[in-house]
Amino acid sequence: MRVMSFLVIGAGRFGAAVAETLFDRGHEVVVIDRDEGAIDAVMAHASHAVIVDGTDEGALRSLGVSNFDAVVVAIGDDMQASILATAAAKDAGARRIVSKAPTSLTERILRRVGADEVVRPERDMGVRLADHLANPSLVDAFRLGQAFEVMEVVAGESLVGRLAKLRLPNRFGVYVMAVDRGGELTVAPSADFTVELDDRLVVVGANASVEKLQAYLAG
Repeated sequence: MRVMSFLVIGAGRFGAAVAETLFDRGHEVVVIDRDEGAIDAVMAHASHAVIVDGTDEGALRSLGVSNFDAVVVAIGDDMQASILATAAAKDAGARRIVSKAPTSLTERILRRVGADEVVRPERDMGVRLADHLANPSLVDAFRLGQAFEVMEVVAGESLVGRLAKLRLPNRFGVYVMAVDRGGELTVAPSADFTVELDDRLVVVGANASVEKLQAYLAG
């Protein structure tokens, strides 16, 4: 697994959750916030936690914002601060910016000032819940604890071919549990099964193995 580096601006509930998850997965995480109490609360779940104004472009430059793989602007409901922090990170040379938005208006503005991706946690969770209630996915049926993970991937050209030839267990340590092709589900496909473009594969493996496959598909 390649260790990545992240700067999280804002140590509220959302920012703390993002930082803790990334840190627990072995990545380098720096968290900044103007609130000393918020920084104290997140220190144990980050590589570094510093009292810094995330809307200050000069301060972001001094932190080496351009060296991080991604910057997460996790400021809560303060629309102005979120916009200013996103713009400051962009101007300071951030490679990739993911910003949190409370409203659709804020989302549009954040994209205009430099956010590469905008998340709206409450809306996104509502959509996921609705999708699950209306059409439960196979992945949601599995709970494998903290050591293993189930992931659903869409087959691109690199995953087309007979499973025996793809050798996913040998190359990545993951196993194909099922394949969904246009709504037709094949459970426990044999080694002779041929994966076609846009098939949806449900794979299982140790966390590190799943991350290795994700990195391969992303690269």
